[in-house]
Amino acid sequence: MEISKVHAVFFSPTGNAKKVICTVADAVGAALGVPVAYDDFTLPQARQETRSYGPGDLVVFGTPTYAGRIPNKLLPFVQSGFQGNGALAVPVAVFGNRSYDNALMELRNELEAHGFHTVAGAGVPTEHVFSNKLAPGRPNADDLAELAGFGRKIGEKVARLTDIPTPIAVKGEDPVGPYYIPLGTDGKPAKFLKATPKTDTDKCNKCGLCATACPVGSIPADAPDTCAGICIKCHACIKVCPTGAKYLDDPAFLSHVAMLEQNYTRPTQAEWFL
Repeated sequence: MEISKVHAVFFSPTGNAKKVICTVADAVGAALGVPVAYDDFTLPQARQETRSYGPGDLVVFGTPTYAGRIPNKLLPFVQSGFQGNGALAVPVAVFGNRSYDNALMELRNELEAHGFHTVAGAGVPTEHVFSNKLAPGRPNADDLAELAGFGRKIGEKVARLTDIPTPIAVKGEDPVGPYYIPLGTDGKPAKFLKATPKTDTDKCNKCGLCATACPVGSIPADAPDTCAGICIKCHACIKVCPTGAKYLDDPAFLSHVAMLEQNYTRPTQAEWFL
């Protein structure tokens, strides 16, 4: 099958999904000898227009896993912002060492529903944004090498294709079930949906980096020590803050993090579907 361009398309508040998707896309592009374009739709201003592709395109499409699925505040744009028009696609679910649950199945189904033909897929662990005790430092050098190898295999598969592929078989419930309910250390649901980041005003220098990094536009540029809207717990503001002024102290959230650290520190391996 003739491919003229590979597209790395991703939502990546803290950069983990970006690193994964770009590594795969670069390897696919190199294997096919075609250019790679990069499309980061993390910030609100990048989600204003619909993307359209065609039969000569291959899209490596990835998001982090939130509560076992595509992030719920992002899902409407995933459903409305991309038109495949016969393009090939590779859904990739990035997850913080616990599980990608139904995120990969959901990505596959949404891409197939909007004119893409999925040819491969992957569930890839990276360091959890909640805790550096979960998959610390990942993707590491070994992970990146595996991701590049996966990309090369995709390129080889696509080069051999003569017909439109059937949807790639991946793990997950189909139809996709409800979002995972976070648990605390007591095994009961940890309800922290309304929790928002706090700011240590003694540390905050009003640089505004957190406002520019928020993927839902909830931190005002003129009042970066506040949160004026929803918080999706992506930790973009916490990770980008140069002085360590941002933090979450909600008791239910902290209990969930402690539960993850108690039960999910074992190394998790990526899963590949070709």
